[in-house]
Amino acid sequence: MKYDFDKIPDRTGTGSVKWDFAGDALPMWVADMDIETFPGIKEALVSRAAHGIYGYTYDTPAWGDAYTYWWRTRHSFDFDKEDLVFATAVVPSIASAVRKLTAISENVLIQTPVYPVFFSSITNNGRTVVENKLLYDRETGLYSIDWDDLEKKLSDPQTTLMVLCNPQNPTGNIWDKETLVRIGDLCEKNNVRVVSDEIHCDITAPGKEYVPFLSASETNRKIGVACISPTKTFNIAGIQTAAVVAMNPDLRQKMHRQINSDDVGEGNCFSYVAAGAAFTPEGAVWLDELREYLWANRVFAQDYIRDNIGVIKAVPSDASYLCWVDCSDITDDSRAFTDDLKNNGKVFFNPGVDFGGNGESFIRINLACPRQMLTEALERLKHHIDKKYRK
Repeated sequence: MKYDFDKIPDRTGTGSVKWDFAGDALPMWVADMDIETFPGIKEALVSRAAHGIYGYTYDTPAWGDAYTYWWRTRHSFDFDKEDLVFATAVVPSIASAVRKLTAISENVLIQTPVYPVFFSSITNNGRTVVENKLLYDRETGLYSIDWDDLEKKLSDPQTTLMVLCNPQNPTGNIWDKETLVRIGDLCEKNNVRVVSDEIHCDITAPGKEYVPFLSASETNRKIGVACISPTKTFNIAGIQTAAVVAMNPDLRQKMHRQINSDDVGEGNCFSYVAAGAAFTPEGAVWLDELREYLWANRVFAQDYIRDNIGVIKAVPSDASYLCWVDCSDITDDSRAFTDDLKNNGKVFFNPGVDFGGNGESFIRINLACPRQMLTEALERLKHHIDKKYRK
């Protein structure tokens, strides 16, 4: 490999949420990587910082060109840079969409288990969460959509927006074109608009690609907007940079107006530089090597859990660097379980209960780290389970 992903980082004194909030436990929870970003981003930021003047800035044409190049070459999806609206991050974009595209007390549908901030983005704005719980096959470990339940809940006149996670976090499902078309058709039939969170789209298994929601059909482009960003892919979440894609001019204007009304539509001089440096041909080379490394981490974790722990089961996944783990044979209280692991096993995972759906007996493990660190985390997990949960 051209790039080295085995380097153990020292994040002491950097204000790292991931490490500082874990205390003395090994942090395998929040979704940022313990892997240095693509060197091209670092070089571009250092060069910009060396200029010494950091005044007001804006999303130059080069910023839009970088996004359109990336989605055209990586995901076979063409859109115009005029279809883009800058936003500081995906989560504020979702919250802005909730405020603009729904009214207070209306329903916003999400498919659970799902990223916990989906819940707060809805409830904090006075709207009501409606869960379309994904169906779980415990035998295979696979999740699928409950279409009857989805259609029923979309048909409620109070339901006016769906927030889709594509690819799905935490299950790792990559929704295929047929599924996305079906979702779009059901939503249009019931006058429901769609916000698609696609922040995990670039981290997929080698040879696997996601399907952008807006690329799936003309209907989807009419009723939907997508939230995209380089932050998960290139481990730059601390640099506030994202975009909303809206090919429907009316939806684009609505999103532009709300994002700017919410004061999350202006980046800093590093926001635009980072995205432009990420979405490049050499950034693609780095990403392809990273995907190979993270996929090997996933295979290693799944095999280790199966062969050395046994009483828990990793859910098969083709997307993201997050591993959703079924612990139902030993607990139905994932918060108590992860608290115990943090305090006594000295390893910190996300409790599945925060994700809704059937998450009360699951944990989420962040696999995006050097293999040595992942091995240590899994050994701590095994030791704790052997000590407390073996009969």
